[in-house]
Amino acid sequence: MTYDRDRIEALLDEGVRDKVYPGAVWALGDATGTLAQGATGVLDPDEPEVPMRTDTVFDAASLTKILAVWSSVGALWEDGTLDLDQPLGSFWQEVTGHPLGSVTARQLLTHTAGVPLRAQLKNLYGTDPYEIRRGVLQEQLHRTPGEAVEYTDRAALILGYLAEHLSGQPLDQLATTRTWLPLGMTSTRFGPLPASLAARCAPTELDQDTDTHLKGVAHDFSARLLGGVCGIAGAFTVLDDLAVFLQYMLAPAASQLRAGFGIEWINGSLAIETGQLQPARGLFWHPAPGTTIEEDVWVHYGFTGTGMWICPTKHRWAVLLTNKLYYTRDRAPLTDVRNNFRELAFK
Repeated sequence: MTYDRDRIEALLDEGVRDKVYPGAVWALGDATGTLAQGATGVLDPDEPEVPMRTDTVFDAASLTKILAVWSSVGALWEDGTLDLDQPLGSFWQEVTGHPLGSVTARQLLTHTAGVPLRAQLKNLYGTDPYEIRRGVLQEQLHRTPGEAVEYTDRAALILGYLAEHLSGQPLDQLATTRTWLPLGMTSTRFGPLPASLAARCAPTELDQDTDTHLKGVAHDFSARLLGGVCGIAGAFTVLDDLAVFLQYMLAPAASQLRAGFGIEWINGSLAIETGQLQPARGLFWHPAPGTTIEEDVWVHYGFTGTGMWICPTKHRWAVLLTNKLYYTRDRAPLTDVRNNFRELAFK
């Protein structure tokens, strides 16, 4: 495996100087483990004496969709508990007779289900978790299932509810027992975080209500509204845990299927599942922007500034964690950094 550590470090150092993010941690590796890692910048600009470290805890944001929902759905599929192509209404009473009942789990995983594009939970359903669940599961569809690829957070929220229904466990417990603990991901958990972990957490956006940056509490409003645990966001993690997760994805057979999902689920997810529809999607994974299908680099990003990549054909993975949301919601500066980092990690 070739990579240029000096250029990676220079790239990420420049991001700190340009205030793209206060700090960043990164790693790259293969099926045997981590080959290189590093950290740059500070944890919190208000405390410039505290450096960013490789064991910093990050608000994973949408990486929750992979770490908790995708892995749990994969475990249920591996068990034979879930048929991805069976209409939800044929086995899930909560959606039977409602528009969502005609949708399949595969369509939710590929963002082709036609569900509304934005969650907008509080505006539509209030603040009671039961009413939110009922509203989401009984909502009208935005368009006909299978008609178009349109990214929506609702897909993960619904799949989280589905995983809870099929397993009889809350999503946080399911993810912990089927994936995180078996893989040794001991620092990955849903928030809010206890004080000991929150102290190591990279702060995100300024909370207008408290005039402080969120730290140890999910940035995503839907996750906070639902008590910290939902399919959209809410998980917190560290670099080493993501490295273990991606390493396992490259060699689950050699790991004796320690997690609930295995090679068939991984291979099906890291392949085009949307036919001729664009943009191309796998199962919650998508081809990295700027790459071709032949390059086989798959990615998932988090809004707070997190990201992870995997390339099965080259047997490589990479992770870049930042708290760019501390400064801005503008995605453009971090997009450039991410693309350049990916090129250096997978050249």
